[in-house]
Amino acid sequence: MSKAKIAITLEQDSIKRLDHLVHEQIFSNRSQAIQEAVDEKIERLERNRLAKECAKLDPTFERAMAEEGLCEDLSEWPKY
Repeated sequence: MSKAKIAITLEQDSIKRLDHLVHEQIFSNRSQAIQEAVDEKIERLERNRLAKECAKLDPTFERAMAEEGLCEDLSEWPKY
C-alpha cells in the first residue's frame, strides 16, 4: 500500500505521550503509532455505522424472510 507524507498538529501533551510509547518500544516510531491510531478509529466508526444500520432492521420481518427461504422446496433450488 502506498504512503503519503502529511503534516499534522498535535497538542504538546499528546506528543509527549506518543514519544513515551516510542521510547518504550511499543511503536517503532511516531508514524507507526499515529497510523495504527487512525486505522483503529476509522474501523471503530465503520463498525458503529454498521451497528446503527442493523438497528434499523425489523427482527420479525428479517426472521420471516429467512424462514421463507428455508421453507421452499429444495428441488426448486439451483444446482451448483
